[in-house]
Amino acid sequence: MTSVRARRLAVFLLILALGAAAGSAVAPALATARPAPGHAQAARPAPGHPQAGRALAGRAQAASGWLARQMTRGSHFVAVLDGVTYPDQGLTIDAIFAFAATGSANGFGARAVSWLERPGILSNYIGNGTTESYAGATAKVALAAEVRGLNPARFGKVNLLARLARLLKPSGRYSDHSRYGDYSNAFSQSLAIIALSRHSRAPAKAVSFLVSTECKNGGYPLDFAQKTCASDADATAMDVQALLAAGRVRPAERGLAWLEHAQRGNGGFGSTPGAVPNANSTGLAGEAFAVGRWFHRAARAKKFLVSLQVGCSGKTGHRGAIAYDMTGFTRSTATSATAQGILGLADVGLAQLTSRGAHRSDPRLECS
Repeated sequence: MTSVRARRLAVFLLILALGAAAGSAVAPALATARPAPGHAQAARPAPGHPQAGRALAGRAQAASGWLARQMTRGSHFVAVLDGVTYPDQGLTIDAIFAFAATGSANGFGARAVSWLERPGILSNYIGNGTTESYAGATAKVALAAEVRGLNPARFGKVNLLARLARLLKPSGRYSDHSRYGDYSNAFSQSLAIIALSRHSRAPAKAVSFLVSTECKNGGYPLDFAQKTCASDADATAMDVQALLAAGRVRPAERGLAWLEHAQRGNGGFGSTPGAVPNANSTGLAGEAFAVGRWFHRAARAKKFLVSLQVGCSGKTGHRGAIAYDMTGFTRSTATSATAQGILGLADVGLAQLTSRGAHRSDPRLECS
């Protein structure tokens, strides 16, 4: 593999799954049949007690504050691959989402989106628009612009929506245009549908394509055109949000029912068959449950995420961070785990997320 292709692959492993899909494989297919149409509605309980909601909001804001303080120069994240440091646009956008979800660290979010608009940073991530164009990255930047109240048709002198339109195939799939291969997947498709649904309306054929990828058990695969359709928890969580944003409730409900079966006893979700539950997958699934108003399941995901958060007994510099799994805090995984874990704590879907009204502080966990 050439160094250019290796870098290309590494970038996609960093970005196309909101920072976590790189490690995502097939989730266990625990549901063997589609649920009856009334199943989802019957399973929905009422939301939790308001006091519990305020406590969780404080937890989420503390996580947001910790995440903000880890940024390089208070504006972005970097990734180190084989000893070389690269800008990590994908994780930086995850942070923008996390700050907006908690209504905090707004100054960090503003600096982050300004950093993304720099020509070199932007083109390195989404491609130059001629020989190279990457669907997932383009959609993710468009969504970040919308969350920050900016026009994705005029972001960093690039019309991101026009770029996406050129990457839409007759089949309805958003695909990369690249000499290094097509790494588009369920995240590319769902991010594009969410971003376009927020701006105006996603193309019907793009939504229909996403629905057509559904596995027989109601879940959705990460990669398309596989011989065996294998439902994936991360991909299903993202697809559910996209389908709800596009008004396709029934297939979204089937996806939620599959997630219900995939949720572990402790409320968490694993990214691969037999893997221990982790914050990234649980954050995405918890957010999907909240958007679909499956509040009981969302609350179970929150409980697991809170169990991973470094509390007052932890080191001062770690407090508020969300560990990747139950083994405890590891700095190399905590930034991504915290960014995505926040989404499962905040009860705000990507289609509704906004930084409007957010405050500039970077909250800390209150410890007496």
